[in-house]
Amino acid sequence: MEKKVYGLLGRTLGHSWSVPIHKALGCADYRLIELEPDALQSFLRREDLGGLNVTMPYKRDVMPFCDVIGEGARAIGSVNTLVRRVDGKLYGYNTDIDGFLYMLRRADVSLSGKKVVILGSGGASLTAQAAAKREGAQEIVVVSRSGPDNYDGLERHAGAQVLVNATPVGMWPNMSGRPVDLSRLPGLEAVLDVIYNPGRTDLLLQAKECGLRRSGGLPMLVAQAVRAEELFFDRTVPAEETEKIISQLRHDRTNLVLVGMPGCGKTTVGRELAALSGRPLADLDEEIVRKAGRSIPDIFREEGEETFRALESQILTEICAQSGQIIATGGGAVLREGNRAAMRRTGRVYFLRRDLNLLPKNGRPLSQAGSLEEMYRLRRPLYNAAADAVIDNSVALERTAQLIWRDFCASDGD
Repeated sequence: MEKKVYGLLGRTLGHSWSVPIHKALGCADYRLIELEPDALQSFLRREDLGGLNVTMPYKRDVMPFCDVIGEGARAIGSVNTLVRRVDGKLYGYNTDIDGFLYMLRRADVSLSGKKVVILGSGGASLTAQAAAKREGAQEIVVVSRSGPDNYDGLERHAGAQVLVNATPVGMWPNMSGRPVDLSRLPGLEAVLDVIYNPGRTDLLLQAKECGLRRSGGLPMLVAQAVRAEELFFDRTVPAEETEKIISQLRHDRTNLVLVGMPGCGKTTVGRELAALSGRPLADLDEEIVRKAGRSIPDIFREEGEETFRALESQILTEICAQSGQIIATGGGAVLREGNRAAMRRTGRVYFLRRDLNLLPKNGRPLSQAGSLEEMYRLRRPLYNAAADAVIDNSVALERTAQLIWRDFCASDGD
């Protein structure tokens, strides 16, 4: 029997998560297929095509080569799934809407009778619009940089109940910032962000602070892949399998970040966690020393704290842009709001709390320069603001690491 081709079709695919998702679903031969536009036609004529997912910039370009186009794909105006069936015809579908609807249900968000504001006018926006129509939204407003509904006039829609971000603002690798300030939409009940990397965009972090229902794009990503897999192989994937993949991806990609006072045990607990989990340890202070080529006391003495903090922020941002690590931060890393946001976007943050009387001062410029009590008074609110959980590091080292790892494994990523 001729071996069929399965994979993700696009132009630049280096950071796609599709391969691990489809391999988890049992498609062992699934691969990334990068093509230039002039190679598209001949590739799609291949008779050994089994099933393809299609990403930008080809979601519309593949449509003329389809013999049959599904209703959802016609409604949205793009195809993200291709299947060569036994009749030799190439069928085009759009499973993004299936993924979007799954994300809605999972977050317990209803669009029926609601006013829905959708940010952006590209392909993801078309999917959100189609889903909102199908779900019976009372009003759908598409906000873009130009046109009658633009960002300057957002307050006209202050009564909107659901906000959907279908723009790339906040997406890896440019993760800083959010497309709008949620305070401009005081009637909101829920926020949905189709971005899946990072796991918590700045928009979702603000939604959490506001107590709103919310979801990032990971459930949508996995669910659209699941529906594609069902079309590839004419099978039904149980919901629990979908949830297992979402959970595993979130676990594997999320960083585990340690914050706390100088000398509270972040590096030593980090090493224990690295040994326990098999994850690499990124120690922020060690990275600063390595890149600066001198010790932290020397940087403080020769260039001052402000220069050190700028270097600290730069290196922390670089570290947090990676995934699946244990990250031990410096005691003052929480002082800058941008640092706290960088940790929270891609990580679950733990505040390691320890009795001040047990904290060492040697080799720690700020610990030596003043009162630890005063430092803790100023920093404690910032540690708490950054943290998803607080851990008392007064027990045995191994026990502290076990407590953190158990909590991390049980976390739902929010």
